[in-house]
Amino acid sequence: MTIALVPYCASIVVCLLLLKTYFSKRVFDSPSAPYPPGPKPVPLIGNFLDVPKVEPWKTYAAWGREYGEIVHFTAFGAHYYVLNSVRVVTDLLEKRASRYSDKPAAPMLKLMDWLWALSLMPYGERWRLYRREFHQQFKAEKNRDYLPIISRGANGLLCNLLAAPEKYSTHMRHFAGRSIMSIVYGYDVAPEHDHFVDIAETALEMLVDSSLPGAAIVNFLLFLQYLPTWLPGMGFKRYAQRCQKLNLQMRNEPFEYVKKRLNAGDSTACVTAQLLERFSTPRPGAFEDGEETVKNVAAMAYGAAADTSVSAMLTSLLAMVLYPEAKAKAQAEIDRVIGSGRLPTFEDRGSLPYVEAFVREVLRWHPVTPLSVAHTVTDDDIYEGYFIPKGAFLLSAAYGIRRELLQDEVVYGAEPGRFKPERFLKPDGTISALYPNSAFGAGRRICAGRHTADATLWIQTALTLAAFNVAKAKDEAGREIDVSDRYTDGLISHPLPFACSIAPRSPQAESLIREARDSA
Repeated sequence: MTIALVPYCASIVVCLLLLKTYFSKRVFDSPSAPYPPGPKPVPLIGNFLDVPKVEPWKTYAAWGREYGEIVHFTAFGAHYYVLNSVRVVTDLLEKRASRYSDKPAAPMLKLMDWLWALSLMPYGERWRLYRREFHQQFKAEKNRDYLPIISRGANGLLCNLLAAPEKYSTHMRHFAGRSIMSIVYGYDVAPEHDHFVDIAETALEMLVDSSLPGAAIVNFLLFLQYLPTWLPGMGFKRYAQRCQKLNLQMRNEPFEYVKKRLNAGDSTACVTAQLLERFSTPRPGAFEDGEETVKNVAAMAYGAAADTSVSAMLTSLLAMVLYPEAKAKAQAEIDRVIGSGRLPTFEDRGSLPYVEAFVREVLRWHPVTPLSVAHTVTDDDIYEGYFIPKGAFLLSAAYGIRRELLQDEVVYGAEPGRFKPERFLKPDGTISALYPNSAFGAGRRICAGRHTADATLWIQTALTLAAFNVAKAKDEAGREIDVSDRYTDGLISHPLPFACSIAPRSPQAESLIREARDSA
Protein backbone atom coordinates (compact mmCIF):
# COMPACT_ATOMS: atom_id res chain seq x y z
CA MET A 1 0.00 0.00 0.00
CA THR A 2 1.43 3.39 -0.94
CA ILE A 3 1.53 6.29 1.46
CA ALA A 4 -0.86 8.22 -0.79
CA LEU A 5 -3.58 5.60 -0.23
CA VAL A 6 -3.34 5.72 3.57
CA PRO A 7 -5.76 8.66 4.05
CA TYR A 8 -8.35 7.02 1.77
CA CYS A 9 -8.15 3.69 3.57
CA ALA A 10 -8.36 5.50 6.86
CA SER A 11 -11.49 7.29 5.68
CA ILE A 12 -13.12 3.97 4.74
CA VAL A 13 -12.27 2.55 8.18
CA VAL A 14 -13.72 5.65 9.84
CA CYS A 15 -16.96 5.32 7.87
CA LEU A 16 -17.31 1.64 8.73
CA LEU A 17 -16.68 2.33 12.40
CA LEU A 18 -19.15 5.20 12.28
CA LEU A 19 -21.86 2.93 10.89
CA LYS A 20 -21.08 0.27 13.47
CA THR A 21 -21.22 2.83 16.28
CA TYR A 22 -24.48 4.29 15.05
CA PHE A 23 -26.33 1.03 14.53
CA SER A 24 -25.20 -0.27 17.91
CA LYS A 25 -26.79 2.70 19.67
CA ARG A 26 -30.22 2.60 21.28
CA VAL A 27 -31.80 5.08 18.92
CA PHE A 28 -33.62 2.21 17.24
CA ASP A 29 -34.66 0.53 20.48
CA SER A 30 -38.32 0.82 21.37
CA PRO A 31 -38.48 3.08 24.42
CA SER A 32 -41.17 2.54 27.02
CA ALA A 33 -42.37 6.12 26.47
CA PRO A 34 -41.87 8.81 23.82
CA TYR A 35 -38.89 11.14 23.78
CA PRO A 36 -39.54 14.82 24.53
CA PRO A 37 -40.02 17.12 21.53
CA GLY A 38 -37.04 18.67 19.79
CA PRO A 39 -35.54 19.54 16.41
CA LYS A 40 -36.12 16.91 13.74
CA PRO A 41 -33.10 14.60 13.27
CA VAL A 42 -31.74 13.33 9.97
CA PRO A 43 -30.60 9.75 9.33
CA LEU A 44 -27.24 8.63 10.67
CA ILE A 45 -26.03 11.89 12.20
CA GLY A 46 -29.22 12.91 14.03
CA ASN A 47 -29.09 16.61 14.98
CA PHE A 48 -25.32 16.90 14.76
CA LEU A 49 -25.51 19.76 12.25
CA ASP A 50 -28.01 21.58 14.51
CA VAL A 51 -25.72 21.55 17.55
CA PRO A 52 -24.60 25.17 17.99
CA LYS A 53 -20.91 26.02 18.28
CA VAL A 54 -21.42 29.76 18.93
CA GLU A 55 -23.40 30.96 21.97
CA PRO A 56 -25.07 27.53 22.32
CA TRP A 57 -27.13 28.58 25.34
CA LYS A 58 -29.06 31.00 23.15
CA THR A 59 -29.96 28.24 20.69
CA TYR A 60 -31.03 25.96 23.53
CA ALA A 61 -33.14 28.74 25.03
CA ALA A 62 -34.80 29.26 21.63
CA TRP A 63 -35.48 25.53 21.42
CA GLY A 64 -37.01 25.74 24.88
CA ARG A 65 -39.41 28.44 23.74
CA GLU A 66 -40.36 26.33 20.70
CA TYR A 67 -40.48 22.82 22.17
CA GLY A 68 -40.96 23.23 25.91
CA GLU A 69 -39.16 22.97 29.23
CA ILE A 70 -37.29 19.80 28.26
CA VAL A 71 -35.87 19.41 24.73
CA HIS A 72 -34.50 16.23 23.18
CA PHE A 73 -31.99 15.89 20.36
CA THR A 74 -29.54 13.25 19.16
CA ALA A 75 -26.09 13.22 17.57
CA PHE A 76 -24.59 10.03 16.15
CA GLY A 77 -26.86 7.94 18.35
CA ALA A 78 -26.26 9.75 21.64
CA HIS A 79 -29.24 11.34 23.40
CA TYR A 80 -29.15 14.91 24.72
CA TYR A 81 -31.73 16.66 26.90
CA VAL A 82 -31.74 20.43 27.45
CA LEU A 83 -33.42 21.49 30.70
CA ASN A 84 -34.88 24.95 30.18
CA SER A 85 -36.72 25.60 33.42
CA VAL A 86 -36.02 25.80 37.13
CA ARG A 87 -38.86 23.36 37.76
CA VAL A 88 -37.36 20.62 35.60
CA VAL A 89 -33.83 21.20 36.91
CA THR A 90 -35.13 20.91 40.48
CA ASP A 91 -37.16 17.78 39.71
CA LEU A 92 -34.30 15.94 38.03
CA LEU A 93 -31.00 17.27 39.40
CA GLU A 94 -32.17 17.76 42.98
CA LYS A 95 -35.18 15.56 43.71
CA ARG A 96 -33.77 12.65 41.66
CA ALA A 97 -30.12 13.44 42.34
CA SER A 98 -29.16 9.81 42.92
CA ARG A 99 -29.98 9.08 39.28
CA TYR A 100 -28.88 12.35 37.69
CA SER A 101 -25.64 13.32 39.49
CA ASP A 102 -23.19 11.44 37.30
CA LYS A 103 -20.90 13.15 34.80
CA PRO A 104 -20.14 11.82 31.32
CA ALA A 105 -16.55 10.77 30.82
CA ALA A 106 -16.32 12.79 27.61
CA PRO A 107 -13.47 11.47 25.43
CA MET A 108 -11.95 14.93 24.91
CA LEU A 109 -11.83 15.55 28.64
CA LYS A 110 -10.22 12.14 29.17
CA LEU A 111 -7.63 12.85 26.48
CA MET A 112 -6.87 16.22 28.08
CA ASP A 113 -6.61 14.53 31.52
CA TRP A 114 -9.30 16.65 33.17
CA LEU A 115 -11.41 13.96 34.85
CA TRP A 116 -9.71 14.58 38.19
CA ALA A 117 -11.65 17.87 38.48
CA LEU A 118 -14.67 17.72 40.78
CA SER A 119 -17.10 19.29 38.32
CA LEU A 120 -16.12 16.81 35.58
CA MET A 121 -15.54 13.65 37.59
CA PRO A 122 -18.00 10.74 37.27
CA TYR A 123 -20.14 10.26 40.37
CA GLY A 124 -18.82 7.65 42.79
CA GLU A 125 -16.57 7.05 45.80
CA ARG A 126 -13.73 9.17 44.45
CA TRP A 127 -16.11 12.06 43.74
CA ARG A 128 -17.56 11.81 47.26
CA LEU A 129 -14.06 11.88 48.79
CA TYR A 130 -13.01 14.92 46.76
CA ARG A 131 -16.29 16.73 47.40
CA ARG A 132 -16.05 16.08 51.14
CA GLU A 133 -12.47 17.34 51.38
CA PHE A 134 -13.20 20.38 49.20
CA HIS A 135 -16.30 21.21 51.23
CA GLN A 136 -14.35 20.99 54.51
CA GLN A 137 -11.88 23.56 53.22
CA PHE A 138 -14.41 25.99 51.70
CA LYS A 139 -17.58 25.72 53.78
CA ALA A 140 -19.12 28.93 55.12
CA GLU A 141 -17.47 28.76 58.55
CA LYS A 142 -14.05 28.02 57.07
CA ASN A 143 -14.43 30.81 54.52
CA ARG A 144 -14.30 33.37 57.33
CA ASP A 145 -10.62 32.50 57.79
CA TYR A 146 -9.96 33.55 54.20
CA LEU A 147 -11.56 36.99 54.37
CA PRO A 148 -8.33 38.81 55.42
CA ILE A 149 -6.51 37.26 52.43
CA ILE A 150 -9.30 38.30 50.06
CA SER A 151 -9.32 41.80 51.57
CA ARG A 152 -5.59 42.24 50.98
CA GLY A 153 -6.00 41.17 47.40
CA ALA A 154 -8.90 43.59 46.94
CA ASN A 155 -6.81 46.47 48.28
CA GLY A 156 -4.15 45.55 45.76
CA LEU A 157 -6.82 45.62 43.06
CA LEU A 158 -7.68 49.22 43.99
CA CYS A 159 -4.04 50.26 43.69
CA ASN A 160 -3.72 48.60 40.30
CA LEU A 161 -6.91 50.24 39.02
CA LEU A 162 -5.59 53.62 40.15
CA ALA A 163 -2.26 53.09 38.38
CA ALA A 164 -3.58 51.66 35.10
CA PRO A 165 -7.40 51.74 34.90
CA GLU A 166 -7.43 50.71 31.23
CA LYS A 167 -6.07 47.29 32.28
CA TYR A 168 -9.08 46.59 34.50
CA SER A 169 -9.56 43.05 33.16
CA THR A 170 -5.94 42.12 33.84
CA HIS A 171 -6.22 43.54 37.36
CA MET A 172 -9.39 41.57 38.09
CA ARG A 173 -7.68 38.39 36.91
CA HIS A 174 -4.63 39.10 39.07
CA PHE A 175 -6.82 39.73 42.13
CA ALA A 176 -8.71 36.46 41.67
CA GLY A 177 -5.54 34.47 41.05
CA ARG A 178 -3.67 36.10 43.90
CA SER A 179 -6.42 35.42 46.42
CA ILE A 180 -7.00 31.76 45.60
CA MET A 181 -3.30 30.93 45.21
CA SER A 182 -2.62 32.46 48.63
CA ILE A 183 -5.52 30.56 50.22
CA VAL A 184 -4.65 27.23 48.64
CA TYR A 185 -0.85 27.29 48.43
CA GLY A 186 0.30 30.20 50.61
CA TYR A 187 1.88 31.52 47.44
CA ASP A 188 2.33 35.20 46.56
CA VAL A 189 1.50 35.68 42.89
CA ALA A 190 3.84 37.85 40.80
CA PRO A 191 2.33 41.15 39.55
CA GLU A 192 2.53 39.99 35.93
CA HIS A 193 3.17 36.77 34.03
CA ASP A 194 3.27 34.55 37.10
CA HIS A 195 4.55 31.10 36.16
CA PHE A 196 1.96 29.08 38.09
CA VAL A 197 -0.94 31.31 37.07
CA ASP A 198 0.04 31.33 33.39
CA ILE A 199 0.13 27.53 33.32
CA ALA A 200 -3.25 27.20 35.03
CA GLU A 201 -4.94 29.85 32.89
CA THR A 202 -3.74 28.28 29.65
CA ALA A 203 -4.91 24.83 30.75
CA LEU A 204 -8.29 26.23 31.83
CA GLU A 205 -8.70 28.15 28.59
CA MET A 206 -8.11 24.96 26.63
CA LEU A 207 -10.66 23.16 28.81
CA VAL A 208 -13.30 25.85 28.34
CA ASP A 209 -12.80 25.83 24.56
CA SER A 210 -13.28 22.05 24.44
CA SER A 211 -16.15 21.45 26.88
CA LEU A 212 -19.38 22.39 25.10
CA PRO A 213 -21.19 19.69 23.12
CA GLY A 214 -20.23 20.98 19.66
CA ALA A 215 -16.62 21.79 20.48
CA ALA A 216 -14.95 18.45 19.68
CA ILE A 217 -16.06 15.84 17.15
CA VAL A 218 -14.57 13.06 19.29
CA ASN A 219 -17.29 13.69 21.90
CA PHE A 220 -19.83 12.51 19.32
CA LEU A 221 -17.76 9.92 17.43
CA LEU A 222 -16.29 8.10 20.39
CA PHE A 223 -14.17 5.71 18.31
CA LEU A 224 -12.00 8.58 17.05
CA GLN A 225 -10.11 8.57 20.36
CA TYR A 226 -8.67 5.15 19.47
CA LEU A 227 -7.36 6.09 16.00
CA PRO A 228 -3.67 6.96 15.40
CA THR A 229 -2.63 10.57 15.89
CA TRP A 230 -1.08 10.76 12.40
CA LEU A 231 -4.42 10.27 10.60
CA PRO A 232 -6.07 13.31 8.97
CA GLY A 233 -8.49 15.03 11.31
CA MET A 234 -6.67 13.97 14.47
CA GLY A 235 -5.59 17.50 15.40
CA PHE A 236 -7.76 17.27 18.50
CA LYS A 237 -5.37 14.62 19.86
CA ARG A 238 -2.33 16.85 19.52
CA TYR A 239 -4.33 19.66 21.15
CA ALA A 240 -5.24 17.31 24.01
CA GLN A 241 -1.61 16.27 24.49
CA ARG A 242 -0.56 19.90 24.91
CA CYS A 243 -3.29 20.44 27.49
CA GLN A 244 -2.40 17.22 29.31
CA LYS A 245 1.15 18.46 29.85
CA LEU A 246 -0.06 21.81 31.20
CA ASN A 247 -2.62 20.03 33.34
CA LEU A 248 0.08 17.95 34.99
CA GLN A 249 2.18 21.05 35.68
CA MET A 250 -0.84 22.87 37.11
CA ARG A 251 -1.40 20.13 39.68
CA ASN A 252 2.19 19.23 40.49
CA GLU A 253 4.27 22.40 40.57
CA PRO A 254 2.39 24.49 43.19
CA PHE A 255 1.97 21.33 45.27
CA GLU A 256 5.72 20.71 45.22
CA TYR A 257 6.26 24.37 46.18
CA VAL A 258 4.26 23.80 49.39
CA LYS A 259 6.04 20.52 50.16
CA LYS A 260 9.42 22.18 49.71
CA ARG A 261 8.47 24.94 52.14
CA LEU A 262 7.19 22.45 54.71
CA ASN A 263 10.34 20.33 54.41
CA ALA A 264 12.41 23.48 54.98
CA GLY A 265 10.52 24.13 58.22
CA ASP A 266 8.45 27.06 56.98
CA SER A 267 5.02 27.25 58.57
CA THR A 268 2.00 27.87 56.37
CA ALA A 269 -1.71 27.63 57.11
CA CYS A 270 -2.70 27.13 53.48
CA VAL A 271 -5.24 24.58 52.29
CA THR A 272 -2.59 22.30 50.78
CA ALA A 273 -0.64 22.12 54.05
CA GLN A 274 -3.78 21.27 55.98
CA LEU A 275 -4.72 18.58 53.49
CA LEU A 276 -1.21 17.09 53.61
CA GLU A 277 -1.55 16.80 57.37
CA ARG A 278 -4.96 15.13 57.02
CA PHE A 279 -3.61 12.60 54.54
CA SER A 280 -0.21 12.07 56.18
CA THR A 281 -1.29 8.65 57.48
CA PRO A 282 -2.23 5.98 54.93
CA ARG A 283 -5.95 5.23 55.00
CA PRO A 284 -7.31 1.67 54.87
CA GLY A 285 -9.05 0.93 51.59
CA ALA A 286 -7.78 4.08 49.88
CA PHE A 287 -7.99 3.82 46.10
CA GLU A 288 -5.17 6.29 45.42
CA ASP A 289 -2.12 7.76 47.10
CA GLY A 290 -3.02 10.47 49.61
CA GLU A 291 -0.75 13.01 47.94
CA GLU A 292 -2.61 12.49 44.66
CA THR A 293 -5.85 13.41 46.41
CA VAL A 294 -4.27 16.48 48.00
CA LYS A 295 -2.78 17.87 44.77
CA ASN A 296 -6.04 17.31 42.87
CA VAL A 297 -8.30 18.89 45.51
CA ALA A 298 -5.93 21.85 45.79
CA ALA A 299 -5.74 22.38 42.02
CA MET A 300 -9.54 22.21 41.79
CA ALA A 301 -9.78 25.30 43.96
CA TYR A 302 -7.88 27.43 41.46
CA GLY A 303 -9.76 25.94 38.53
CA ALA A 304 -13.11 26.54 40.17
CA ALA A 305 -12.46 30.03 41.51
CA ALA A 306 -10.21 32.03 39.22
CA ASP A 307 -12.01 32.36 35.89
CA THR A 308 -15.53 32.30 37.32
CA SER A 309 -14.70 35.09 39.78
CA VAL A 310 -13.20 37.19 36.99
CA SER A 311 -16.39 36.83 34.94
CA ALA A 312 -18.60 37.92 37.85
CA MET A 313 -16.36 40.89 38.72
CA LEU A 314 -16.32 42.09 35.11
CA THR A 315 -20.12 41.85 35.07
CA SER A 316 -20.19 44.00 38.21
CA LEU A 317 -18.06 46.62 36.46
CA LEU A 318 -20.23 46.44 33.33
CA ALA A 319 -23.36 47.02 35.43
CA MET A 320 -21.79 50.16 36.91
CA VAL A 321 -21.20 51.46 33.38
CA LEU A 322 -24.61 50.60 31.94
CA TYR A 323 -26.74 51.40 34.98
CA PRO A 324 -25.39 54.61 36.57
CA GLU A 325 -28.57 55.06 38.66
CA ALA A 326 -27.96 51.78 40.50
CA LYS A 327 -24.29 52.66 40.92
CA ALA A 328 -25.19 56.07 42.37
CA LYS A 329 -27.63 54.54 44.88
CA ALA A 330 -24.98 52.09 46.07
CA GLN A 331 -22.40 54.85 46.42
CA ALA A 332 -24.86 57.04 48.32
CA GLU A 333 -25.46 54.19 50.78
CA ILE A 334 -21.71 53.73 51.31
CA ASP A 335 -21.27 57.48 51.87
CA ARG A 336 -24.16 57.55 54.34
CA VAL A 337 -23.20 54.46 56.35
CA ILE A 338 -19.39 54.54 56.20
CA GLY A 339 -18.53 58.09 55.23
CA SER A 340 -15.51 59.21 53.27
CA GLY A 341 -12.85 58.62 55.91
CA ARG A 342 -12.31 54.91 55.23
CA LEU A 343 -13.09 52.13 52.78
CA PRO A 344 -15.66 49.33 53.32
CA THR A 345 -14.64 46.07 54.93
CA PHE A 346 -16.38 42.73 55.33
CA GLU A 347 -17.57 43.88 58.75
CA ASP A 348 -19.75 46.46 56.97
CA ARG A 349 -21.57 43.92 54.80
CA GLY A 350 -24.66 43.65 57.00
CA SER A 351 -25.00 47.45 57.09
CA LEU A 352 -25.04 47.90 53.30
CA PRO A 353 -28.26 46.28 52.02
CA TYR A 354 -28.26 48.09 48.67
CA VAL A 355 -24.66 47.03 47.96
CA GLU A 356 -25.64 43.49 48.92
CA ALA A 357 -28.59 43.67 46.52
CA PHE A 358 -26.26 45.02 43.80
CA VAL A 359 -24.02 41.95 44.17
CA ARG A 360 -26.95 39.54 44.05
CA GLU A 361 -28.27 41.25 40.95
CA VAL A 362 -24.87 40.79 39.28
CA LEU A 363 -25.19 37.04 39.79
CA ARG A 364 -28.78 37.01 38.52
CA TRP A 365 -28.29 39.35 35.56
CA HIS A 366 -25.63 37.34 33.68
CA PRO A 367 -24.81 33.77 34.79
CA VAL A 368 -21.09 33.00 34.82
CA THR A 369 -21.77 29.59 33.28
CA PRO A 370 -24.65 30.06 30.81
CA LEU A 371 -24.62 26.34 30.05
CA SER A 372 -23.76 23.95 32.83
CA VAL A 373 -21.37 21.03 32.60
CA ALA A 374 -23.44 18.07 31.38
CA HIS A 375 -24.90 15.50 33.76
CA THR A 376 -25.56 11.93 32.68
CA VAL A 377 -28.23 9.44 33.68
CA THR A 378 -27.31 6.23 35.50
CA ASP A 379 -30.59 4.35 34.79
CA ASP A 380 -33.53 4.54 32.43
CA ASP A 381 -36.16 6.94 33.72
CA ILE A 382 -39.61 8.28 32.87
CA TYR A 383 -40.26 11.95 33.55
CA GLU A 384 -43.70 13.44 32.96
CA GLY A 385 -44.42 10.74 30.39
CA TYR A 386 -41.11 11.16 28.53
CA PHE A 387 -38.38 8.55 28.26
CA ILE A 388 -34.84 9.40 29.42
CA PRO A 389 -32.46 6.50 28.68
CA LYS A 390 -29.44 5.45 30.68
CA GLY A 391 -26.35 7.28 29.44
CA ALA A 392 -28.26 10.31 28.14
CA PHE A 393 -26.63 13.73 28.55
CA LEU A 394 -28.48 16.48 30.43
CA LEU A 395 -27.62 20.14 29.87
CA SER A 396 -28.99 22.64 32.38
CA ALA A 397 -29.47 25.71 30.17
CA ALA A 398 -28.85 28.46 32.70
CA TYR A 399 -29.38 31.10 30.01
CA GLY A 400 -32.89 29.82 29.31
CA ILE A 401 -33.56 29.41 33.01
CA ARG A 402 -32.36 32.94 33.64
CA ARG A 403 -34.79 34.17 31.00
CA GLU A 404 -37.55 32.25 32.74
CA LEU A 405 -36.63 33.82 36.06
CA LEU A 406 -36.35 37.25 34.49
CA GLN A 407 -39.94 36.93 33.31
CA ASP A 408 -41.21 35.94 36.74
CA GLU A 409 -42.47 39.36 37.74
CA VAL A 410 -44.21 37.88 40.78
CA VAL A 411 -40.79 37.08 42.26
CA TYR A 412 -38.50 39.78 40.86
CA GLY A 413 -40.82 42.64 39.90
CA ALA A 414 -41.25 44.56 36.66
CA GLU A 415 -38.71 45.17 33.88
CA PRO A 416 -37.13 41.74 34.14
CA GLY A 417 -34.44 42.45 31.53
CA ARG A 418 -32.96 45.40 33.39
CA PHE A 419 -30.29 45.45 36.08
CA LYS A 420 -32.29 46.35 39.22
CA PRO A 421 -30.82 45.62 42.66
CA GLU A 422 -34.19 46.58 44.15
CA ARG A 423 -35.39 43.06 43.29
CA PHE A 424 -33.57 41.83 46.38
CA LEU A 425 -34.81 44.53 48.75
CA LYS A 426 -37.92 44.59 50.93
CA PRO A 427 -40.21 47.65 50.74
CA ASP A 428 -38.47 49.08 53.82
CA GLY A 429 -35.06 48.91 52.09
CA THR A 430 -33.68 45.96 54.03
CA ILE A 431 -32.29 42.93 52.24
CA SER A 432 -34.76 40.16 51.37
CA ALA A 433 -34.30 36.41 51.65
CA LEU A 434 -34.03 36.05 47.85
CA TYR A 435 -30.65 34.87 46.59
CA PRO A 436 -29.78 33.69 43.03
CA ASN A 437 -28.58 30.25 44.11
CA SER A 438 -28.91 28.88 40.58
CA ALA A 439 -25.83 30.94 39.66
CA PHE A 440 -23.81 28.25 41.45
CA GLY A 441 -25.47 25.18 39.97
CA ALA A 442 -27.99 22.74 41.40
CA GLY A 443 -28.30 19.48 43.29
CA ARG A 444 -25.33 17.55 44.61
CA ARG A 445 -23.13 19.28 42.04
CA ILE A 446 -23.73 22.82 43.37
CA CYS A 447 -20.45 24.77 43.56
CA ALA A 448 -18.68 23.91 46.83
CA GLY A 449 -16.62 27.12 46.64
CA ARG A 450 -19.60 29.46 46.35
CA HIS A 451 -18.98 31.16 49.70
CA THR A 452 -15.47 32.23 48.69
CA ALA A 453 -16.73 33.34 45.26
CA ASP A 454 -19.51 35.38 46.86
CA ALA A 455 -17.08 37.07 49.26
CA THR A 456 -14.66 37.90 46.43
CA LEU A 457 -17.40 39.50 44.35
CA TRP A 458 -18.80 41.45 47.30
CA ILE A 459 -15.52 43.07 48.40
CA GLN A 460 -14.55 43.92 44.81
CA THR A 461 -17.93 45.56 44.20
CA ALA A 462 -18.04 47.44 47.50
CA LEU A 463 -14.49 48.80 47.23
CA THR A 464 -14.83 49.77 43.58
CA LEU A 465 -18.07 51.64 44.31
CA ALA A 466 -16.54 53.38 47.33
CA ALA A 467 -13.28 54.43 45.67
CA PHE A 468 -14.03 55.02 42.00
CA ASN A 469 -16.45 56.55 39.59
CA VAL A 470 -16.96 53.97 36.85
CA ALA A 471 -18.62 55.36 33.73
CA LYS A 472 -18.66 55.25 29.95
CA ALA A 473 -15.42 56.36 28.35
CA LYS A 474 -15.39 59.28 25.91
CA ASP A 475 -13.76 59.58 22.51
CA GLU A 476 -11.53 62.44 21.37
CA ALA A 477 -14.59 64.53 20.50
CA GLY A 478 -15.99 64.11 24.01
CA ARG A 479 -18.76 61.72 22.94
CA GLU A 480 -19.58 58.73 25.13
CA ILE A 481 -18.47 55.38 23.68
CA ASP A 482 -21.33 52.92 23.46
CA VAL A 483 -21.05 49.76 25.53
CA SER A 484 -22.96 46.52 24.90
CA ASP A 485 -23.77 43.67 27.26
CA ARG A 486 -22.63 40.94 24.86
CA TYR A 487 -20.70 37.98 26.24
CA THR A 488 -18.14 35.47 24.97
CA ASP A 489 -18.81 31.85 24.07
CA GLY A 490 -17.52 29.04 26.23
CA LEU A 491 -18.27 27.10 29.37
CA ILE A 492 -17.42 30.25 31.35
CA SER A 493 -18.72 33.40 29.70
CA HIS A 494 -17.14 36.85 30.04
CA PRO A 495 -18.35 40.28 28.90
CA LEU A 496 -16.78 41.26 25.61
CA PRO A 497 -14.07 43.90 26.15
CA PHE A 498 -15.63 47.29 26.78
CA ALA A 499 -14.23 50.79 27.15
CA CYS A 500 -14.87 52.55 30.44
CA SER A 501 -13.56 55.35 32.60
CA ILE A 502 -12.35 54.44 36.10
CA ALA A 503 -11.34 57.50 38.13
CA PRO A 504 -11.06 58.22 41.88
CA ARG A 505 -14.25 59.74 43.28
CA SER A 506 -12.31 62.46 45.09
CA PRO A 507 -8.78 63.41 46.22
CA GLN A 508 -9.65 61.87 49.59
CA ALA A 509 -10.68 58.62 47.90
CA GLU A 510 -7.36 58.60 46.03
CA SER A 511 -5.52 59.00 49.34
CA LEU A 512 -7.43 56.05 50.82
CA ILE A 513 -6.51 53.93 47.80
CA ARG A 514 -2.82 54.80 48.22
CA GLU A 515 -3.04 54.00 51.94
CA ALA A 516 -4.55 50.61 51.05
CA ARG A 517 -1.26 49.78 49.33
CA ASP A 518 0.33 49.17 52.72
CA SER A 519 -2.15 46.40 53.54
CA ALA A 520 -2.02 44.93 50.04
